[in-house]
Amino acid sequence: MSGEVVLEARSLVKWFPTGSSKLLNRPTDMLQAVDGVSFSLDRGTTLAVVGESGCGKSTLGRLLARLIEPTSGSVILDGTDVTAASSKELLALRRDIQVVFQDPYACLNPRHSIGQSIGTPIRIQKTLSRAGEKERVRELMGLVGLNPEHYNRFPHEFSGGQRQRAGIARALALSPKVIVADEPVSALDVSIQAQILNLMEDLQRQLGLSYVFIAHDLSVVRHIADRVAVMYLGKIVEIGDPESVYDTTAHPYSRALLSAVPVADPRNASRRTRIVLTGDVPSPVDPPSGCRFRTRCPKAEARCATEEPLLVDAPGRRAGEHLVACHFPD
Repeated sequence: MSGEVVLEARSLVKWFPTGSSKLLNRPTDMLQAVDGVSFSLDRGTTLAVVGESGCGKSTLGRLLARLIEPTSGSVILDGTDVTAASSKELLALRRDIQVVFQDPYACLNPRHSIGQSIGTPIRIQKTLSRAGEKERVRELMGLVGLNPEHYNRFPHEFSGGQRQRAGIARALALSPKVIVADEPVSALDVSIQAQILNLMEDLQRQLGLSYVFIAHDLSVVRHIADRVAVMYLGKIVEIGDPESVYDTTAHPYSRALLSAVPVADPRNASRRTRIVLTGDVPSPVDPPSGCRFRTRCPKAEARCATEEPLLVDAPGRRAGEHLVACHFPD
C-alpha cells in the first residue's frame, strides 16, 4: 500500500424522486439511496463495499464513475473533482475510472464481436488508430486469459466467465487508475468466481490498479480487500481492515451479516450462532430517525431514535483503523 489517496468520496448523497404532485409539478417523495457517504481509496489497494440488496452500494459505484449525477457531495479522482467536471473534462477523466458490471452478458452488445466490444472505449476516446486498436484489443484478450484468435466471435459463443473476462478487458482498454467492480462474480458459478477473483488480484499487482469492489457476499471479499465498508440503508455503518471487521466486529448489523456467511465445515457450522434480525428493512423513502438500523437492532435504546450515530473510531482501535457508526458498539 502506497498510502497515496487516488479516489475520495466526500459526503456523497443521491436521492431519487419517486412521486410527483400534478398540481405543483414537483417530486413529493424522495428515495434516499445514498446519504452522506465518505471514504478514501489508496493507490493500488481494494476497498470492498458490502451490504444486503437495496442498501445503495451499486448506486454508490455509479456515483463514483459519474454514470449518474449526485444530489450533493463530491468525488475526487487524483486531485480532480469529478462531480464538477465539464463534459469535455469528463471525457478525459473517463480514462482513469472504469466500471466492470454485474451481468457479463447484458453489458456486451450481442451484435458486436468480443473484439469490437473491448475496443469500444478506444474508439470513443480516439487514442489509437484502427490497426493500433486491434493490436491493443488482442493484447488485452491475452492479458485476461482469452484467446486473441477469438477476436471475431460474438458474446453468445462464450461462457459466463469468459464474458466477464471480456468485460474486464474492456475496462482495462484505456489503462485506468481505478476500476469500480459492481458485483463482478455474483452471476458466476462458484468455481469460476475464484478464477475471476484471482485474475483481478493478478492484474492489480501487474498494473497497480485500485479497486472499489461491490459485493453482497462477505466471504467473497475477505481475501481480496484491503479495507471493507459495510453499508445499511444508504449509509456506511462500519469500515476497517478485513481482519478487524471480520474478527472483532463492532456494529450489530455487520455481526448479523457475518453470521449468515455459509461455513463449509459442518463441525464449525454447528458451533456458530446465527443472528436472525427481526422486522423488515425500512423503506429508503422514509428511513427511521436517528440510527437507521434501530428498528431491527437488539441493542437499540431511546437515544438511538433521536440521535444519529457518527462514524467514529471503534473502542480499543487505533485512530482511523476501524470506524463504526453505533452508540453501543461491541
